[in-house]
Amino acid sequence: MESIIDFFLGPYSTTSLYDIFLEFLVFFFGIASVIYAKKKNILVFPTGLVATAISVYLLYKAGYFGDMTLNFYYSIMSIYGWYYWSRKKGDKTVLPITRTTTKEKLIGILLFLLTVIITYAVYIGFDHGIETVNYIDIFTSGLFFTAMWYMAKKKLENWTLWIIADIITVPLYAYRGLGILSLQYLIFTVLAVQGYYSWKKDINKTQQTS
Repeated sequence: MESIIDFFLGPYSTTSLYDIFLEFLVFFFGIASVIYAKKKNILVFPTGLVATAISVYLLYKAGYFGDMTLNFYYSIMSIYGWYYWSRKKGDKTVLPITRTTTKEKLIGILLFLLTVIITYAVYIGFDHGIETVNYIDIFTSGLFFTAMWYMAKKKLENWTLWIIADIITVPLYAYRGLGILSLQYLIFTVLAVQGYYSWKKDINKTQQTS
């Protein structure tokens, strides 16, 4: 029992109360954002924006530049998605939930590759030694990057990418000794699975009534 407590709280023994409070905010607003995404609620973006903006600061301090770059992108995409989801024509939402087209799949692949290259360049630019875990970080950055773009477009496949990346990230953060973040991504995984089935159900309902 003591070892489990040390796993979750040990890394915070030398962390300032201010940073611990900021991490709590990231945890709270991050979970809230995924819940709102599952419910197709536009609050996914303002809550996500709070979490990602704070994360940029914390990750920069920790030296996780790949994750930092990714969260900076999240912040920008949260603003973009917020605008995109809020557009209406009369009383109807302009942007329905749909599956990706072949063109959008190709764009997603290009976004993934571009993100991997840029994230790698960020590590090199900050003169940060790249180890095996950093390559995993770079790979998941590409997945998360593309997933965020698909979410802003309300594409069902965003959840598939979130699920894959979240599953990889759970042991990655556990390996780094970041128990709280590992737990957060485990919760993200469960919510992403629920989100996928919720959005898929919405698509099926739309097809039946069209």
